[in-house]
Amino acid sequence: MITKHIDYQDGDAVLEGYLAYNETDKQQPAVLVAHDWSGRRDFACKAAERVAAMGYVGFALDMYGKGVFGADGDVEGNGALMSPYATDRALLRQRVNAALQAVRRLPQVDSSKIAAMGYCFGGLCVLELARSGADVQGVISIHGIFAPGNVTNEQITAKVLCLHGHDDPMVPPDQVLAFETEMTQAGVDWQIHVYGDTMHAFTNPVANNPDFGTVYKAVAANRAYQSVVNFLDEIFKE
Repeated sequence: MITKHIDYQDGDAVLEGYLAYNETDKQQPAVLVAHDWSGRRDFACKAAERVAAMGYVGFALDMYGKGVFGADGDVEGNGALMSPYATDRALLRQRVNAALQAVRRLPQVDSSKIAAMGYCFGGLCVLELARSGADVQGVISIHGIFAPGNVTNEQITAKVLCLHGHDDPMVPPDQVLAFETEMTQAGVDWQIHVYGDTMHAFTNPVANNPDFGTVYKAVAANRAYQSVVNFLDEIFKE
C-alpha cells in the first residue's frame, strides 16, 4: 500500500489530504473520507487505508486547513473548529467539493467512480456533498449529523447510506424521520441502518463518554463496516 500527503486548495485555503492506494496499472474507484470534528487525524487516515485495502483509492480530505487539528475529548475546541461549517452550509459544500475536484484529478482515480464516506461531522459533510448535487455514485454517513442547513438543495443523484446508532443523542428519532422524509421527497435511493443500544461515534475505539453520548461499540462497528463494503461493491460495479 502506498500512502502520501497531498496538498490541494479551496480558493486561497491550503488543505492537506491523505492518500492511500495499491499500485496498479489501472485507474481505480475512489472514496473520499471526511473526518470527525477533530480534523484529519489518524482515525480518518486509517479509514482511508481501510478503503485502499478494499481495492479502491482512499482519500482522507481536510475541512479545516493544513496543520489545523483538534484533539480527542476537547469538546469546546473541536466545536469551535466545526461550527463555521455546520452553520454555513454553502461554505461547507464549497470545501468538500474542493476535495472532490482534487481527487478527480489524481492519476490513480477512475473519475467516473467516486464515492464519499464520513464520520460524525464528516457524515454531515458527505450528506451535504450529495445535497449539493455533486456527481458521485454514493455517500455513506457513519454516525453523522442529518439536519439540513438553510441552503437550497440541488438534485441529489448519489445513492445514500446512513449508519446510525438509535441512542445517538445528537440525532434523535424525530430527526431520523425528518431525514427519511427529505430523502424520499427528493426521490433519492436511500438506506438507513439503525443499531439498537448504540450511541454516537460507535466506530471510534477511543470514544468512551456516555454522558456526552459518544461510546464505541464493536458489534455495531463491525456491522457498519460490512455495510460499507456491500454498498461500495454495489455502486462501483453497476
